[in-house]
Amino acid sequence: MRKVIVGIAVSLAAASCSGVGAHPLGAAPQIEFHPTSSPYVRVTAGSVSGLVPNGWSAVAVGPAGYHEGFVASPHPLGAPVARTISQGISATWVDATQIGVSSDLYYLAATGPLLSRLQDAPGCRASSQRIFADHVPTYLDGNHPSAGDFVAEGQGVCRSDGRTTTRWSYFIAAPGFGPAGRVGIAGSGLYVVVAVTRDSPRARSLLHGLLNHVRFGAADIGDFERAVDTPPASV
Repeated sequence: MRKVIVGIAVSLAAASCSGVGAHPLGAAPQIEFHPTSSPYVRVTAGSVSGLVPNGWSAVAVGPAGYHEGFVASPHPLGAPVARTISQGISATWVDATQIGVSSDLYYLAATGPLLSRLQDAPGCRASSQRIFADHVPTYLDGNHPSAGDFVAEGQGVCRSDGRTTTRWSYFIAAPGFGPAGRVGIAGSGLYVVVAVTRDSPRARSLLHGLLNHVRFGAADIGDFERAVDTPPASV
């Protein structure tokens, strides 16, 4: 079962020199578009929503009993999305009630294969990371009792031939038994948001806006970070 959850987590999103990847596991919920008074439109897929620039293409992913969310990009997207995109955002969550494995395994997925694919892809490096909660599960020699949760966000760049080509940002939360589990979507074991864009003077601002407007249920990223209520550690 550990291989199952790790495989699902890795399939959700990854930032690399190529971009963001998302691979739906089955029929996706209908995606909805809601105009706003800004140059952005709110896209909603099930319990996940976000603001993306007008003119972007967006498709829903999942759920097939495992994960749900959306992928959006300035480039045309087909459904299902089974390729890597060079610019865009992927926002997804894993339904722990359907998978039926220990919450500790979501901690392992969040701190292991997901972070390694985000930070260690060839030509890519993390430029910053903020860890808001990192409570090692008890069975992995953590404190007893341990919430077994992990909440972090970070940024990085990918270079080709010595030049910065893309910039990316991510948010990951594995609520475990911690307070982050009381916000967001009931029964979720893992949240993953990854955004990537070509580097430019406005790249950081665009990525910041994309991530900060994602909602899982009624909760945004800041709600998860405030819920753990511990001073963030900078890396």
